[in-house]
Amino acid sequence: MDFTPTEEQRAASRLAAEILTDLSTPERLATLGTAADAELWKALCAAGLPAAVEEIGLLGLVLLLEEQGRTTAQVPLAAGCVYGLLAVGAYGSEEQRERLLPGLRRGEEVAAGAFVRGAGGPRAAGVRAEVVRPVAGAGPGAPVRGLLSGAVPVVPWLCAATLLLVPDAERRLWLVPAAGPGVVIAPVATTAPWSAGRLTLADAPAELLGDEGGGRAYEGVLAAARTAFAGLQAGVCAGSLARAVAHTTTREQFGRPLSTNQAVLLRAADAYMDTEAIRLTAYEAAWRRDAGLDAGTHALTAAWWASEAGTRVVHSGQHLHGGIGADVEHPVHRHFLWGRQLAAYLGSGAELLEELGDLLTKEDRA
Repeated sequence: MDFTPTEEQRAASRLAAEILTDLSTPERLATLGTAADAELWKALCAAGLPAAVEEIGLLGLVLLLEEQGRTTAQVPLAAGCVYGLLAVGAYGSEEQRERLLPGLRRGEEVAAGAFVRGAGGPRAAGVRAEVVRPVAGAGPGAPVRGLLSGAVPVVPWLCAATLLLVPDAERRLWLVPAAGPGVVIAPVATTAPWSAGRLTLADAPAELLGDEGGGRAYEGVLAAARTAFAGLQAGVCAGSLARAVAHTTTREQFGRPLSTNQAVLLRAADAYMDTEAIRLTAYEAAWRRDAGLDAGTHALTAAWWASEAGTRVVHSGQHLHGGIGADVEHPVHRHFLWGRQLAAYLGSGAELLEELGDLLTKEDRA
């Protein structure tokens, strides 16, 4: 395994860091509320960063998402790339790729994944999305079409999306226009200020992603989503820890910096180790996916670290700020909210471990 970024990945990461640092400031974030930052998204797309993910791969996307996490920038980069560009590029038909990828590359189309629980999970595939009356396409190469009915309580970045990726009970993936008939979107509040919403489908016209009958495409998108959001969590934790380090090295108590207190040092060291564990497991899962290797168990491992350790890190970042860490207007509090939201989206540690154990047991029997 070699996690050393390529020159293209390094260049994309540096460019993302520059744009995000310049535009996603605490003052700007305070004025956005729960809305997606349209100006920042436009700047990222103008720089060609979402489109570059096709070339730099999932590992490159993880590097971009780390930079987003450091600034908690309110843009649908993870969802748009994982559920849009990478999903259509890997599993879409030739006709779907030609029709959908140009808009996704330019950022004119933004995808969201309407999974029921977290970024996936053993019961997430279509629990509340029932496919009805699917019919075959009329012409050669035309996608299989169907009508979807059901509801998904919370879909991250739904209110910013134009295209939805919806799994059904058989783990087939369907593409649904967000503004299409039978689609009702209602904004919902989440822990973090994401542009999230509740999705209700009532005989909504949809097309099957590629010609997959269920299974392979779903598992691939699920693993990629878990890896990407784990990478985002690594950035959130790194940003929280950086703020805590800056605070404790400049704030004095009893005539010396807080950072000289052994308890503070140990708490920060534990947070650093947790952050590195999230980062490295996300890198490994992404590298395996880009190399064409099975990454399901590795993505689950990254998701577990992101959920369990991520929660510890953002709590530490807040606690190391003392009383001001509880101030909802302090920048470190935003990292706390993002870390908690990402942990909830990926699923609890117990759920992820249970699924990982089941998957490893099946592999051993095979």
